Amino acid sequence: MLRPLLLTFLCALLVAQQPTTAPQQAGGTPAQQPTEGEFRIPVTVDVVVAPTMVLDKNGYYVNGLRKDQFHLFDNNKEQDVQVDVSFYPISLVIAIQANSHVEGLLPQVKKIGNLIKPMIVGDQGEVALIAYDGRVRVLQEFTSDPDKITEKVKTISPGSSQNRLIDAVVEGTRMLRNRERNRRRIMLAIGETRDLGSEGRAREALIGLQLSNIVFYSVDMSRFITTLTAPPPVPRPDTLPPAMHQVPGLTASTPTTVAQTYGYAPVGRAEFIPLMLELYKDAKAIFKSNPVEVFTKGTGGTEFGFHTQRTLETAIEKVGEELHSQYLLTYNPNNKDEGGFHEIRIGIAGHPDYKVYARPGYWLAPK
Repeated sequence: MLRPLLLTFLCALLVAQQPTTAPQQAGGTPAQQPTEGEFRIPVTVDVVVAPTMVLDKNGYYVNGLRKDQFHLFDNNKEQDVQVDVSFYPISLVIAIQANSHVEGLLPQVKKIGNLIKPMIVGDQGEVALIAYDGRVRVLQEFTSDPDKITEKVKTISPGSSQNRLIDAVVEGTRMLRNRERNRRRIMLAIGETRDLGSEGRAREALIGLQLSNIVFYSVDMSRFITTLTAPPPVPRPDTLPPAMHQVPGLTASTPTTVAQTYGYAPVGRAEFIPLMLELYKDAKAIFKSNPVEVFTKGTGGTEFGFHTQRTLETAIEKVGEELHSQYLLTYNPNNKDEGGFHEIRIGIAGHPDYKVYARPGYWLAPK
């Protein structure tokens, strides 16, 4: 009786010591597991949409171009493009910065609600409205009623000091992604070019814009003006009793003298040093990349600026002019097997002096 039991025990011990093999796929090949830390975006592109604007050497819009005059190259491979000059209805998301730092410019922004429909989207267009600070709030879902947009823009009020621009772009992309395919998808951001406090990253937000064929425009608030007009930051509360603060010699340490010395009470003294430091930081930031520049250049949009009511209205007008002067180029890439970034180049046959503005490319997941 002991010999069979001992033999069974030895066989089980040998089986337990055999190395574990990788699971087999159909065909006998071990299944490949993703490398630790590898970043993959499991997305594909069926049709690429490239809104294209063509200007002559004098800077005027060129109309009346034919399909055979456009030559589009995707990663240096020419594509069979379709050129549509008809006007597709627009789905527009407006994202407006509404934090405490831009409080001085918000009264000007509140007056643009009645300009959106006639200047940008037209009679068949639809508009949605987002306001962002420390939160991203959808103030108005898509509507074709211009009165609703006008009223919602007027209700925007300044909030916290954060500026979650990237998160607002992600939310706007989600809203536009669900619109019908026969509509042009446009996003317009009105605010500063910096981001403060977003959970998302600019790179992922840009890829989302490109995959959803969204063109991003921006009307930038002057950071110099917003810095000058922004309310002073609320100081952090001091939890120490007055007697624990040092005051100049021969001065009695009382709550009044401590408050006057350290500026805890309104004694009519302006703090210019923090303001100057902020201005120097903003001046240096001009030479650094910002999310707005990434989104506009990455989708073929344009970046405008404003500092007065007139320049804001002019910027809105120029956005509409561009949208209504573009050719809509679409194609099904013949090189989908090439993963990564696909560069787009467009030329006009017989007119090397024409300037062509379109999205520089798009992201395609490797197979």
